[in-house]
Amino acid sequence: MLGGAGTLLSAGTVQAAEVSYATECIPPPISQLPPVQGTTRADITAPATAKVGDEVEVVWKTVQAASKNPDILDLDRDTVKPTGKITLGGAQTGELAVEGPRQNPPIPKNSAMILPDMKAKVKLTKAGEVTLTPGAYAINVSKPLPTDTKCAPKEAVKPAATIKVTDGSSGTSGGTTTTGGSTTTGGTTTTGGTTTGGTTAGGTTGATTTTGGSTGSTGTGGTTGGSDPGDGPLTGKELNVDYQCKTPIGDKNVTSPVQINALRKGGVFDLTVKFGKSVMDSPAEIPAKSVVPSMAVTVGGADKGKVEVVGEPNKDPIKTGQPIVVPDLKGTYKPGASGKATLTPGVLTVKALGTTTVCTPAKDPGVSLEVDTKEQPGGTTGTTGSTGTTGTTGTTGTTGTTGTSGTTGTGSGSGSGGGSGGLAATGASGPLKALALAAGTLVLVGGAVLAFVPGRRLRR
Repeated sequence: MLGGAGTLLSAGTVQAAEVSYATECIPPPISQLPPVQGTTRADITAPATAKVGDEVEVVWKTVQAASKNPDILDLDRDTVKPTGKITLGGAQTGELAVEGPRQNPPIPKNSAMILPDMKAKVKLTKAGEVTLTPGAYAINVSKPLPTDTKCAPKEAVKPAATIKVTDGSSGTSGGTTTTGGSTTTGGTTTTGGTTTGGTTAGGTTGATTTTGGSTGSTGTGGTTGGSDPGDGPLTGKELNVDYQCKTPIGDKNVTSPVQINALRKGGVFDLTVKFGKSVMDSPAEIPAKSVVPSMAVTVGGADKGKVEVVGEPNKDPIKTGQPIVVPDLKGTYKPGASGKATLTPGVLTVKALGTTTVCTPAKDPGVSLEVDTKEQPGGTTGTTGSTGTTGTTGTTGTTGTTGTSGTTGTGSGSGSGGGSGGLAATGASGPLKALALAAGTLVLVGGAVLAFVPGRRLRR
């Protein structure tokens, strides 16, 4: 250590002492986890002796955090950063803010939180005994979303260390003076409650009660469930689709009103799939371009295959408290057969920074739109392909479009070889764990929200 007034000085022998205290940790609101009652064990290191004017370093080592990483997702390396407060008492009073680096090993779900040491320097201004007592602390996790878990003592905490401060130029002496001890008080450590990246645990299964839908004619005579021999818009029937979702935190069920509309142009159809309008405010900040939803629309009747429709990623960051709007999913249907083809809502996929949540209709939801088709070269006729693996180049087949990030299915196109039986791999790369909450018919995926609201009409 460096000598001189106001600098870190070589003081008396360094001491380390541990105290335990009952603690309550409040998880971030997005997690929807209850407060956790546990025990914090903190080891405070500081010089045993020093002089007035010395600046000494104090280190807080968290031997045991009051809560574990809950059973939701793993935390990546170097994503956890702790901060805390140490109370100064005795000859010198005040509060010392300590901070640790964003440094940790990978922390599996349902395991103990491993926090780096927190440090700070304090300038000693008065002679006498100065006590150091650990108190409240917070755990910040940077991924998948920036979140904080805040922990505070639920009982009086004993001082963990004492510095004997002398006045003037008297020499320092060795020795260790500690108070407190390591007797554990309060409740035992419980699982759950730490920050898990903007994670929302699964809730209750929601279900909408919306019935009916929008029918009637538009444009040049196209009707819901009917056909349109000419160019123009077509309006599909609103259907309540029961989805069974596979998420990283388990299976979730949700019911959503879904509608497929089309614009016929020269024998091909521009499709738009609409979901219920969101009335939910964002529970946490969502980074821009972080979430992309898509769907495989099932083609039936005279034609067979899949058509991929994709939503635009969120253009701007969504701040906490701002409303979240579900984007329309769009794609192109290129018929592979002539006759009456049907369009039915299919598998919904949400890709969020490298992870995927897949929602499959629990049963046939029925036809949303029926159209008159004329076979087009390279269209969708063929057996319905199964979802393939992510490739680097899409193929013209069951999706009817050529993608740069498509998937190859097992279906065969009409006279054109392999058809695309799955969805394109959309979304950015990264470690975000897509979380789902089916409560009040709400699916929350990786901080972005697809909100299916009971009793609400679709956006037009």
